[in-house]
Amino acid sequence: MAEINLKYKAIVSSDWNECLAPCGPFDFISFNHPELAVDLATIFQQYTGNMISLGEAACQIQDLLPVPITNEQMDVYLDKSFITYKGVPELIEWCSIKNILFMINTTGMVGYFQRIFAKNLLPPVPVVSAHPMIRFPERKSDPPSLYDLLEIQDKSKNTAAVVRSFNIPPEKIIVMGDSGGDGPHFEWGAGI
Repeated sequence: MAEINLKYKAIVSSDWNECLAPCGPFDFISFNHPELAVDLATIFQQYTGNMISLGEAACQIQDLLPVPITNEQMDVYLDKSFITYKGVPELIEWCSIKNILFMINTTGMVGYFQRIFAKNLLPPVPVVSAHPMIRFPERKSDPPSLYDLLEIQDKSKNTAAVVRSFNIPPEKIIVMGDSGGDGPHFEWGAGI
């Protein structure tokens, strides 16, 4: 596990999908089960359009999956498809050097990020907030703090918890996102 710097002076709490990387939170499932791609796209549109909750989306996806995704399947997906937008690894590294806590805060799956860090595809981050529907056994490469994000409202709750635990002042908080799923996080950020 990466060490946590107890003297962070600021935080960047960022969404992942379509914000830092050109992918969706269910792409690894579609990759391994292409027959589910249409259903997964529909579920994604419903929850980002606030027609269903993230929890309901996760339940629907679990009902669709014939078997759980394995870490080997995730690795094959990452080997063939992992990409970030230009400069993302450098931004994470720059934040670390400058004592700025970089938090990935996403409706994506914990297991996706566990495998990214196990494969050294990104510099270590101290905190990941993600959905636990896909989660693999703990490894030393996991971020030191993993927060469960069960509903989109948990983005702001988890950011607030991290801000409190590191005593980061409100004027030193950056919230990044891109969609309706980030609305509550933006509202929280605007209100502090």
